[in-house]
Amino acid sequence: MMLREVMEAMEILDSARVCGADVADWLRSCAAENVEVIRVEGTHGATEFVKVRLSARRRIGPTLGIIGRLGGVGARPEKVGLVSDADGAIVALACAAKLARMIKKGDALLGDIIIATHICPNAPIIPHEPTPFMDAPVDMSTMNQYEVDPDMDAILSVDATKGNWVINRRGFAITPTVKEGYILRVSDDLLSIARDVTGEPPAVVPITTQDITPYGNGIYHLNSIMQPATATSAPVVGVATTAAIPVAGCATGANQVIDLEMAARFCVEVAKAFTAGRCKFYIEEEFARLIALYGSMRHLQTLGRGAS
Repeated sequence: MMLREVMEAMEILDSARVCGADVADWLRSCAAENVEVIRVEGTHGATEFVKVRLSARRRIGPTLGIIGRLGGVGARPEKVGLVSDADGAIVALACAAKLARMIKKGDALLGDIIIATHICPNAPIIPHEPTPFMDAPVDMSTMNQYEVDPDMDAILSVDATKGNWVINRRGFAITPTVKEGYILRVSDDLLSIARDVTGEPPAVVPITTQDITPYGNGIYHLNSIMQPATATSAPVVGVATTAAIPVAGCATGANQVIDLEMAARFCVEVAKAFTAGRCKFYIEEEFARLIALYGSMRHLQTLGRGAS
């Protein structure tokens, strides 16, 4: 159960003055020793990137990345309070706290966990259909630079995915695995973990080729959940917090504690299984066959032809 960590993360982030140092202090109090905070100025303000590395005592397994994607945790001065878009940061930070406490209690993992997100209480709002989006103070390439770590062997990208008519169910859903421009089949191992965590049939987000191309190409994207896949060769799976109706990213009072707890618990269970070698994000032989038959699709990780 991770209600404690989720609620603690929400309490810290729900502040007009929250900063990366506040989050780092809390994580260190949870026994996270390796916490880094970097402030970055952008065209729409500033944000602070927080990265936590939880090291295995005896590293023999792969490294999992958990990225909390969002524009900002707040939309001040237009909106007062924690916004729906904060879900990604809440889940990622709750995972960092839970895993650090777990490791301190003796349940060490076989591989490292790297958790990254950013903290901005006054991010801008931008138009988007069917509901407004939260923008970020920095561009997407900068976010990927500070959140996608080359040591990540696989990535869970957590993002509020509630402003749409594509996935309309309360809770969380996962995406198919994306690797080097290919949208691969949904991981059976991840579906199994989702079933165990929720006690229900798992939900899957129907992403498109458009969604796995970089922001900035003028093409519609469902949201930023798959943007880490544009900056790595590691397999990426989105963990989407979802709703039964479209909810704006800038809506306040819209963070569902129980849904966030389930999404965080799913990420922790994946961390346990993946670092122990019991969870595959994709089948290597199938991916190799796709490459042999159809060639590389890495051009979909770029801004495309004619981009400067």
